[in-house]
Amino acid sequence: MYQPVYLDHNATTPLDPAVLSAMLPWLESRFGNGSSRHEYGRQARQAIDEARQRVAAAVKAHPTEVVFTSGGSEANNLFLKGAAASLKPGLIAVSAVEHPCVLKPAEQLARQGWQLRQLAVDGAGRVDFEDFVSAMSARPRLVSVMTANNETGVIQDVSALASAAKFTGGWFHTDAVQAFGKLDIDFRVLNAAGVHAMTLSAHKACGPKGAAALILDKRVELQPLIAGGGHERGLRSGTENVPAIVGFGLAAELAAQRVAEWPEHSRLLLRKLESGVAALGATIFAADAKKLPNTCYFSFPDIDGETLVGKLDREGFAVASGAACSSANPEPSHVLRAMGVAPEIARGAVRVSLGASNTDTEIEQFIKALQVTVGRLQGLTAVVAN
Repeated sequence: MYQPVYLDHNATTPLDPAVLSAMLPWLESRFGNGSSRHEYGRQARQAIDEARQRVAAAVKAHPTEVVFTSGGSEANNLFLKGAAASLKPGLIAVSAVEHPCVLKPAEQLARQGWQLRQLAVDGAGRVDFEDFVSAMSARPRLVSVMTANNETGVIQDVSALASAAKFTGGWFHTDAVQAFGKLDIDFRVLNAAGVHAMTLSAHKACGPKGAAALILDKRVELQPLIAGGGHERGLRSGTENVPAIVGFGLAAELAAQRVAEWPEHSRLLLRKLESGVAALGATIFAADAKKLPNTCYFSFPDIDGETLVGKLDREGFAVASGAACSSANPEPSHVLRAMGVAPEIARGAVRVSLGASNTDTEIEQFIKALQVTVGRLQGLTAVVAN
């Protein structure tokens, strides 16, 4: 089967072979329910406990702070809605560039008596500190600012923001899904700064889909989204997805081991990629901001991003236009709109996100294919204009 070069690692990552090997027994002979009292169940429970320890160690948390969920979206919803259900309605503050699985539940809460404030960002997508301080003066009960953006790759100074929010007495959450496996994450340091909860997802770090976690300071009171048998400290009932949780545990451990190595490899490729893209006349978003070492987000004048992605796919390169989780929305990226990017430029947005397996040769081939494809599309645009 024909396989295009994969350049969309912010959408999902390939499953590590070692992770697959660790999962297979739990899909075959070790099929027990972790709540059962017999040997099959005890094996499953031990595997879940070991995975919890691995995930906790990878981000320097305590195992009792790890709440397993089915994905990052569920973990974000669990924090926002679960915390809101334990508090009197008040102000919730989230950055304007959050993933939809933070923005949408925040909007739902706003329809239930909460007041929603979206925190402004600058032209590079960084949270505007003056606006943040202004928002904190209203003492929000809940604050959520992502660690790194899934579209632009821009890294927020979460520790500084959380420290500035401490006096409010509210709960501070960060969605670290895109940062996990790409940055060294230390929940103890973040927690000391004022971060009370953090979201991780396995499939962004060469683990399986269907496993994620909310890392939660035990002082935070949440009401569960899913009530039932009381699994996950009563915060997430339901029979555990043992194969995926086992895979998550090993993927987290491997990601923590590799985080000091592959980002440098990726950074060198990213430098070549951005240089080549800029030479072709593209606008690179957030070019001067501190970003993930693997993400390049760009646009060409008068070229539709979806069209360019489709053409590149036919040329053998898998890239994205904006965020995979909101690809059904034809509107320009809300992230770029919040950054003040003109709609006609935002509609051309294309994201390339690198992984550990990408090579120098692949980047050279991509830039050549991009040059040819953009040239053809610009030629068509010129013909239509005439």
